[in-house]
Parts: sequence; C-alpha cells; structure tokens
Amino acid sequence: MARECNVSGAAIHQRVQKLTNLGIIKGSKYNLDTNKIGYETCAYMGLYLQNPNDFQDVIEKLKQIPEVVECHYTTGQYDMFIKLYARNNRHLLNIIHTKLQPLGLSRSESLISFKEAFNRQVPIIEIDEDDEF
Repeated sequence: MARECNVSGAAIHQRVQKLTNLGIIKGSKYNLDTNKIGYETCAYMGLYLQNPNDFQDVIEKLKQIPEVVECHYTTGQYDMFIKLYARNNRHLLNIIHTKLQPLGLSRSESLISFKEAFNRQVPIIEIDEDDEF
C-alpha cells in the first residue's frame, strides 16, 4: 500500500492507527472461499418472531450459531434478516429446524444465493466537518 501511495510504511501505519482510533476501521478480516472450506450453501433469511419483544434475546442466541455470519434489523416485512452458510441444503434444513426454530420464530423465508457476483466496501469520500447527514 505504501508503494502504491508513494509514502512510507510508517505513514500508512499511522493513518490506519488513526482511523482505528476514530472507530472508522473496526478491524480486519480474511475473505474466505466458503466453498473450499466445505460451505456450499449461502442463504439469506427473513425471520418473523413470535414475540417481537424478544429481539435482544434472539440476537444473543443467533450469535451462538456459528453458521450465522450477519444479522440485521430491517424495515419491511421481516423482524430481522440474517445471512448464514451451510455445508449443503440438507445442513441448511437442519440449521433451520434445530437451531433457528427453537428461537421463537413464527416463520422464516429463505433465499439461497447461487453465486456471489461481487463483495466490496463502501467508497471512502472526503467529509467536511460541517456536512450534515
């Protein structure tokens, strides 16, 4: 990165540290090829809770399911929306029946991704301190 930007490695390190301290960079991660590690099915699921007051409890329980990699509060018809990986469709069905249904779902809707077209971060733009969002 330093070579690409024509600056020293120390300058890059200081900038990354500053962005981390500001909370802009929340961490780093590896991008895994899920197929190569045995997870052939990627699914997005809209969850409907029997009792919408159980949001926080359900979120804590979802965190305990390793196959669930994202969870979002959403507008629209779902109470929450999750992304998960399964070894195959049979494993996905098992996750739904043994791990998700016991959380107190009234029902769920699944969308299976055939292939990820692209995955990227939001672009970084200059923000003036006076800008309002």
